[in-house]
Amino acid sequence: MDFGAVLQIDPPAQRTVALAKKAEEHGFDYVWTFDSHLLWLEPYVVHSQILAETRKVKVGPFVTNPATRDWTVTASIFATLNEMYGNRTVCGIGRGDSAVRTLNGKPTTLATLRESVHVIRELGNSRAVEHNGSTIRFPWSHGSELEVWVAAYGPRALALTGEVADGFILQLADPDIAAWMIGAVKEAAERAGRDPESLQFCVAAPMYVGEDWEHMREQCRWFGGMVGNHIADIVERYGTDGAVPQALTDYIAGRTGYDYNEHGRAGNSHTSFVPDEIVDRFCLLGTAEQHIEKLERLKELGVTQFAGYLQHDNKEETLRVYGERVIPALRDTVLATS
Repeated sequence: MDFGAVLQIDPPAQRTVALAKKAEEHGFDYVWTFDSHLLWLEPYVVHSQILAETRKVKVGPFVTNPATRDWTVTASIFATLNEMYGNRTVCGIGRGDSAVRTLNGKPTTLATLRESVHVIRELGNSRAVEHNGSTIRFPWSHGSELEVWVAAYGPRALALTGEVADGFILQLADPDIAAWMIGAVKEAAERAGRDPESLQFCVAAPMYVGEDWEHMREQCRWFGGMVGNHIADIVERYGTDGAVPQALTDYIAGRTGYDYNEHGRAGNSHTSFVPDEIVDRFCLLGTAEQHIEKLERLKELGVTQFAGYLQHDNKEETLRVYGERVIPALRDTVLATS
């Protein structure tokens, strides 16, 4: 299993760069950042500095969208970063949440998402692509490699992911729900004639190592509110009968609103509707042993990466414990002699 760290980009930007370096020092394979240009600093500028000050980690947005950024510009950014630093980028993309809603916009259609994935991936891999009636490519790009991973929750989005994505991003760490969603993506891939095992499966959730459960829950309750935004969209489209697991829809019954000015922040005042049970199910909390136990269950389901959000007050210590105890426990065992 690979490991990623998901960072916000609050000023000063160098703080994010320092956390990215710390994540690499502790054995993390990926560094992801939010992409919401009104709420936080511009991610790709910070990505360039992270890549310049690290050696191996792959870097990408968690997640970008096809609405607020021109697809060809997005692809050009990745191809440029790859030319500068080697092929160390990955594109996480979804229909759009905070980046579009803060502009009073709406998430894109799945058809738009599908097309954008194709255009960004082809250009990001130094290939030509049909777009807006023309065949286009970057004449300066040679040998760039870019995977495009799709974040999804609803049935149709999961199907699209299986049909076209290089990876699936699931932003919650409940093993039962993960099993259902990973299964849906794999079934869609197989129907499309793809090898389901060729996809990457990334589960993302807040990771907090500690023993004070009340404090950990309050630091991570924001995540249930963020996920609730996506679930509310699914309920509006599909209702609550059978389209998605009931455990995923029941808790948003108490949801009354959401302030994107507090998006992704510990202490978010609009997430009091999220019960403790959901925080515990969606996040990774507790001792190193409790993290390892839950991650082993996810690994058995086919999860190839766990990406941990670090939007809380215990960032450095959580990274240290993961580096010293959690990550080694989830790596494949290799013996010097046998």
